[in-house]
Amino acid sequence: QGTINRAFEGDHETNGDINKKETEEPEAPARDNWDSPIEFLLSCIAMSVGLGNVWRFPFTAYENGGGAFLIPYIIVLVFVGKPIYYMELSMGQFASYGQVKVWDVVPAFRGVGYGQAIATWCVVTYYVSLMALTVFYFFASFSSTLPWSACPVNLTNCIDKTTNLSDVNVSVSKSAAEFYFQQNVLKRHPNGLDDGIFAPDWRLALCLLFSWVLLFLVLVKGVKSSGKSAYFTALFPYVVLFILLGRGVTLPGAVKGIKYFITPKWEKLLEPSVWYAAVGQSFFSLSVGFGSIIMFASYNKFRHNVYRDAAIISVTDTLTSLLAGFTIFAILGHLAELMGVDDIDLVIKGGGSSLAFVSYPDVLARFDWLPQLFAVLFFLMLFTLGIGSASALAGAIITVICDAFPNFKRPLVTLGVSLFGFGLGLFYVTPQGSYILDLIDYYGGVIAIHWVYGYFNFIRDLEFMLQRRTGYYWAFCWVFFIPVLLFVIFTYVLIKREPLTSGSYVFGPVANGSITGFT
Repeated sequence: QGTINRAFEGDHETNGDINKKETEEPEAPARDNWDSPIEFLLSCIAMSVGLGNVWRFPFTAYENGGGAFLIPYIIVLVFVGKPIYYMELSMGQFASYGQVKVWDVVPAFRGVGYGQAIATWCVVTYYVSLMALTVFYFFASFSSTLPWSACPVNLTNCIDKTTNLSDVNVSVSKSAAEFYFQQNVLKRHPNGLDDGIFAPDWRLALCLLFSWVLLFLVLVKGVKSSGKSAYFTALFPYVVLFILLGRGVTLPGAVKGIKYFITPKWEKLLEPSVWYAAVGQSFFSLSVGFGSIIMFASYNKFRHNVYRDAAIISVTDTLTSLLAGFTIFAILGHLAELMGVDDIDLVIKGGGSSLAFVSYPDVLARFDWLPQLFAVLFFLMLFTLGIGSASALAGAIITVICDAFPNFKRPLVTLGVSLFGFGLGLFYVTPQGSYILDLIDYYGGVIAIHWVYGYFNFIRDLEFMLQRRTGYYWAFCWVFFIPVLLFVIFTYVLIKREPLTSGSYVFGPVANGSITGFT
C-alpha cells in the first residue's frame, strides 16, 4: 500500500470496484482520535449551532421575506452548504491534517489555508468578545431588579415598563434596555473611531478574561477535553430554547409575532439581495470556510461515516434556526403587544447583538414573575453557544500551529493562542469596540480541490475511504453549481456595495476603501 500520508496522494487501487472491502488503511500521522463518534457529532453540532442561529437567522429571515426566505435558504443549503460541509469533512478525515497542511495535495493553493487561518483569527476574537458581553449580562441578571428594566433619571425619550405609552412617541423613543446597552455596557463613544481608541473597560476586560480562561480549559487537551464539553455545549441550548418557547407562546401577542416571522413575502424572491443573504446565512450558520470542520474531521478514524454526519448536522442546524426564530419572535410579538404597536419593526432594534442585548432583554425585564431566572438562562445559553463555536475556531488555529510544529506541546500552544486572543480582544472592550466589531463582522477552496487536484482524484479518494460510490448530485454541486454561484455572489457584492455604517456613524474612506481588497 505504501505511505500516502492521507493527503489525497494515495497509490491505492479501486479498479472501479469500491464494493470490495479494502483490508489495509493508509498510514496516518500520529494524532489523537475522538473517544467516540458521538463526541465528534456533538462537537460539530455545537460548532454549527451557534450565536448566528439564535440572533442572526431570525432577523435575516424576517428582513428577507419571512417564510418565503426558507425557499432560497433551503436551496442554498442543499446545493451549496451541505456539499461544502461534506467536502470539508472528507478532506480533513482523509488527510488527518488541519486547514493548512491538508493543502499539501495542491501546494500552490496552500495560501487558501493560511487565508482561512487569518479569517478564523479575526472571527474567534470577535466571537469571544461577544461572549464577554453575555458574561456581563449573566452576572448582571442576578440583581434584585434587572438593571436594564428602568430608565435613567431625567430622560424624556426613554420607555420602560412603567411608562405611560400615551405620553410618548414610540417610533422615536428608546427603551431602557437600549440605553443600558449603549451607555452602561458598551459606553459607546459618539465620534466612533475618529478620536482614536481609548482604554478598555475593566469590567468587560474581566469578562473577556473569564471567557478565554474557560476556552483554554476546554481546549487544553485537544479533542479529549473539547469532546467531553460538547455534551453540554451541544445539548444545553436546546433545553433553554424549549423553556423560552414554552414561556413565550403563553404570552399575549406571541402568535402575532410568530406570524410576522413566517408570513411569506413572495415578491422578495425576485431580489438578488435575498439570495445573497441566504448564501451568507448558510455559510455563517454551518461555519464552512473557516477550517474548523476540516480540523474536527482530521481527528476521526479513517473509515468514519462523515456522509451520515454531514446530513445530520445540516438538518439539525436548519431546524435549530427555525426553533430559535419561533422563540425570538414569540417574545417580540409580546413586546409589541405591551407597547401597543402593530408594526413589529418598532420593537426590533436591528439584528445581531441588538436583538440579543436590547430587544430580548427588554421583554425579559417585563415578565411578571422570575424575570431574573429567564435572563440567567438566556445569557447562559448564549455563552454556551459561544463556547461551542469559539472552541472550534480557536481549535482550528491551534491545530494549524501543531501541524506546522509537531514538537510544540499542545497545552503551551493553547496557552499562547489564548493569551494572544485575549490581547487582541481588549480592543473590542474599549468605548470604540462596538465600531471595531462592526468592521470585523462585515469583513468577516472549492475551485482548488475540484479543478486543480481533480474531481475524479478526489472522488477516488473519497470512495476508497467511505467504501461507497459518490452520486451525480455531488459532482454537479462541487464542480459546477458552487463555483458558478460563488462567482455570481462575489460580483454582486462588488457592484452593490455601499458605505459601511454602524448606527448613525459612517466609517471613513480607509475602512470603506478596504472592503474591496478584503472581499
